[in-house]
Amino acid sequence: MDNRFNVTYITFGGHVEVHRYRYLYFVMMFTMYILIISSNFTIVSIIVIHKSLHEPMYIFIAALLINSVLFSTAIYPKLLIDFLSEKQIISYSACLFQWFCYYSLGCSEFFLLSVMAYDRYVSICNPLQYSTIMRKTTVGMFLIVAWILPACQISVAISLSAKKEICKFHLKGILCNSTVLKLHCVSSTLLNIYGLVGFASDVLFPVLFILFTYTRILVISYRCKGVRRKAAQTCLPHLLVLINFSCLSAYDVLLARLEVDFPKIVRLIMTLQMIIYHPLFNPIIYGLKMRGIHEHLKRLFCKRV
Repeated sequence: MDNRFNVTYITFGGHVEVHRYRYLYFVMMFTMYILIISSNFTIVSIIVIHKSLHEPMYIFIAALLINSVLFSTAIYPKLLIDFLSEKQIISYSACLFQWFCYYSLGCSEFFLLSVMAYDRYVSICNPLQYSTIMRKTTVGMFLIVAWILPACQISVAISLSAKKEICKFHLKGILCNSTVLKLHCVSSTLLNIYGLVGFASDVLFPVLFILFTYTRILVISYRCKGVRRKAAQTCLPHLLVLINFSCLSAYDVLLARLEVDFPKIVRLIMTLQMIIYHPLFNPIIYGLKMRGIHEHLKRLFCKRV
C-alpha cells in the first residue's frame, strides 16, 4: 500500500523470468495484439462495407469480433507495460476494473453465441418466418442485452468484492480474474453463491441453449437433405468457436475454485492461450468457413497481390 496516496497495489507473480526476456515477451505480445486487432477489424470492415453481408448472422459475427478486440484491449496494454516495468504491479481499483472487463466481455461472448445459435435455428428450421422474427429491432435488442446484462451482473460482484477487506497483495497470475477473491481476508459465502448463480445464468444456461438449438438443427437437417449443406456451412464455425472458448473458460473457472497449485509455467501458458488463441481463432474460423466472408477476403487479397 502506498500511504502517500492511500492506494493499494497488487503484485503479479505469474511472470516467468520476465527480467531476462522482457523485450522478447514485449515484441511477441505486441505482435499478437496487432494481429488480433487487424484480423478482427478486417472482417468487421468487410461486413460493414458490403451490403450483401448486412444480415443478422453477419451482424452477430461482427459483434462477436468487436467483443474479442475489446476483451484483448482490457488485457494487452497493461500486460505490455508490465513487461517493460521493474515491478509488475496494479492498483486494486484498476485490478477490479480489469476483472470487470474480463468477465463481462467473456460472458457477452456466450450470450452472442447463443443469439447466433437462435438465428441459425430460425433460419434453418423456420425459413419462411425468418425475416419476420429477425428484424432490425430484434437484432439490436439482442446485441444490447448481450452486452448490458453481463455487465450489470458482474458489476454487482465487483461492488461486493470492493467492500471486502484484503489481507494478501500478491496474485499468482499475470492479470486480474476471479483469483482476486483469494486476496480477501475472509472468504465471502455471498460472493461464492453469487458467483455460482452468475456462472449458471451467464455460461451454463447459454451453453445448454446452444447445444439444444444445434441438436434440433442436426435432427432437422438429417431428415431434410436440402438443408444439410446450409447447416454444415453456417453452424460448424459457431460450434468450433463455442468449443474453443468453453474449454478455455473451464480452465479459468477451475483455477479459481480448486485449490490446485499449478506450476508457474503451466499457469502462464494456459493464461496466454486464453488471451492469444481465442481472439485470433475467431477471425480465422469465420474468415475461412463462412462462405460470404471468405469470398470477399479472397477478392481483397487477390487485388493487393
